[in-house]
Amino acid sequence: MANVEDQHTPGTARGSAGTLDRTDHSERSERSGRTDRGTLKARPREDDVPMDPAAFKELLDIYDSSFRNIAEGEVVKGTVLKVTPSEVIVDVGFKSEGVIAVSEFLDENGQVTVEAGDIVDVLLERTEDREGHVVLSREKAEKMKIWDEVEKAYAERKVVIGRVIERIKGGLAVDIGVRAFLPGSQIDVRPVRNLDALRGQELRMRVIKVNKKRGNIVLSRKALLEEENAEKKKHTLETLADGRVLKGVVKNITDYGAFIDLGGIDGLLHITDMSWGRVGHPSEIFKVNDEIDVIVLKYDPATERVSLGHKQLITDPWANVMDRYPVGARVGGKVVSLTDYGAFVELESGVEGLIHVSEMSWSKRVKHPSKILNVGDTVDAMVLGVDPAARRISLGLKQVEANPWHDLAGKYPVGSKIQGKVRNLTEFGAFVEVEEDIDGLIHISDMSWSKRVKHPSEVLKKGDVVDAMVLNIDAENQRLSLGLKQLATDIWDDFFSRRHLGDTIEGKVVRMTNFGAFVELDEGIEGLIHVSEFDESRQAGKGPGAPGSPAAEKIELKVGETYPMKIIKLAPEERKIGLSIRAMKSDEFRADWEQYQESAGDGTATLGDHFKNQ
Repeated sequence: MANVEDQHTPGTARGSAGTLDRTDHSERSERSGRTDRGTLKARPREDDVPMDPAAFKELLDIYDSSFRNIAEGEVVKGTVLKVTPSEVIVDVGFKSEGVIAVSEFLDENGQVTVEAGDIVDVLLERTEDREGHVVLSREKAEKMKIWDEVEKAYAERKVVIGRVIERIKGGLAVDIGVRAFLPGSQIDVRPVRNLDALRGQELRMRVIKVNKKRGNIVLSRKALLEEENAEKKKHTLETLADGRVLKGVVKNITDYGAFIDLGGIDGLLHITDMSWGRVGHPSEIFKVNDEIDVIVLKYDPATERVSLGHKQLITDPWANVMDRYPVGARVGGKVVSLTDYGAFVELESGVEGLIHVSEMSWSKRVKHPSKILNVGDTVDAMVLGVDPAARRISLGLKQVEANPWHDLAGKYPVGSKIQGKVRNLTEFGAFVEVEEDIDGLIHISDMSWSKRVKHPSEVLKKGDVVDAMVLNIDAENQRLSLGLKQLATDIWDDFFSRRHLGDTIEGKVVRMTNFGAFVELDEGIEGLIHVSEFDESRQAGKGPGAPGSPAAEKIELKVGETYPMKIIKLAPEERKIGLSIRAMKSDEFRADWEQYQESAGDGTATLGDHFKNQ
């Protein structure tokens, strides 16, 4: 049966003029001696006097005429006389009772809903069947009564309540006592994507079309909602203003926010205004139909656009963040995000700090934060800096532990010998692991005293265990300089200890330049013959080959050839050696000149003899 708001008396039985009052009918029955099956017999009386047949016929006609105003197809009231397992016997005041199947009086659980003595509405289908019974229907009476109510609801624009039965083509089938149609376009003010979700729900609707002959009823929930929303909107707009706190219902959720029904008008609650904390998607905080408190951030009466906020209803956690997280404080938090440059740690709802990748380890070269941390990890960190205006907190992970570089100088003082494993080779040197995650660098220039090393791989290989000397420790910049050659005897010191200025030595020319020739004197020891110190020829004009005479022609030195030469410069600090071939020739000439002078004094030799001997 249809539920109609503003309840009124359901469809009354038609033909009421012909309906007998039950008390009068009973009295007449007793007076006439009517049996349960409608059979008449004379009632014995103390003053029993034979009745005139004509008078009796007249009396009987009067009794029957009282029912002739009730037409077939009308709803009348009847009294339940008896309920059997298969039928219900109902008296509607006719000569005989009506029999209705008990199935028409069962509820949803299969229980009979009437008992003897109950008054029920029934439809008079026929006044008599083959067996002489009145043909009645309770089910049809209920439907006729519902149709009356539906027509009245349509005429008076009243609300009906119905339950969604199923989804059908074009909309929904709804039970309002009779089957009615709710088109998909009339379900809501917005398109409804999932009609199946409405199955079994009770909805408030208006009747927008009814055709009793065809049995068609069309409903609209949208029309009712639009009317209600218009009234709500009018009231909401009267009270709407920036800064006002309102209650609303989550109407729809999108990737960028949620639409909140404020009462006839929707406002947008953007995802950034939902919480001071990190929000991945609005559905993490709200669900459709949630009732929430919101504050109006901006209202534009011209466009009726409303921007809402939810987080603004609570204190901004960044307002006094410096009091809770002073620089140098040790704090705990949960890793909520990883990037190439660091990890974001949630210290509390709405407050996050960044651990930069450079602040994760004292010794490890962290290429990506995921090598150290994972999302969801709980970590302890130290507050390095706080900027409330920019909403930034800098955190350090390594600062909660001792810096191993600060202890390195005590363990390995400069000049001490250490042992380590070659971890990596580069063009400029080799990295040697001294301790776990602490590497020292042996520069290519510190690998050999004697050899000119073009690449570290000529001396070391990855995985080699080597001894080296600590040359320098820079704890601040985390640099450790090591030397390989420093553990060997310095061949330069040895050379300078054995050689002196003016010594004659043999050397092999290893390369020529435009300013001189480099000569190898010992393995790993080189000296330079400047072009001005090459050989010079004897020249006339200063006596035959006089010392210091201008060079007439410089000799051509050849790479790979060995020549005698004289040491004319020693610079131990700079590790430089100056050599001269010209000095050698000058010494030879001086010796010959002195010999000539001695021989000329005793007349035994001439100058021509001297040159002849040369």
